[in-house]
Amino acid sequence: MTSPPKRPATRRVRRPHGGSPPASAYGALLLTTGWAGLLGWGIWMRQWPPGWTLSAAVLVNLLTFWAYAADKNAAIQGRWRTPESHLHLLSLAGGWPAAWWAQRTLRHKSSKRTFRWVYWLTALLHCAALAAWLALA
Repeated sequence: MTSPPKRPATRRVRRPHGGSPPASAYGALLLTTGWAGLLGWGIWMRQWPPGWTLSAAVLVNLLTFWAYAADKNAAIQGRWRTPESHLHLLSLAGGWPAAWWAQRTLRHKSSKRTFRWVYWLTALLHCAALAAWLALA
């Protein structure tokens, strides 16, 4: 009795929902559009100076992506990790679009349900604070 030939090992590629974008991608796109609209409205209404506003948005997002990348690298190498509260503070400060992008591209902090829940809360709170600032100004 001979055993059947072994098939070569294949690597599975994870495709959420059969290859379609996950539902959070649509939520992120909608929220990012609203966020950009709020920033644009604040600049248009002369509540925020354009140079400072755009520079701050770019810098906090670059810093956030870098923090996620550094934490992912530390996790791989078994070194000291960035506290989750620091990642959430960066999101709350306006780096949540880069945090979402880092979660998707680096596959970091994307499967931990409680982290994602707090992440989305920080994104919503940031956008609500921008909207409140514009409404009260």
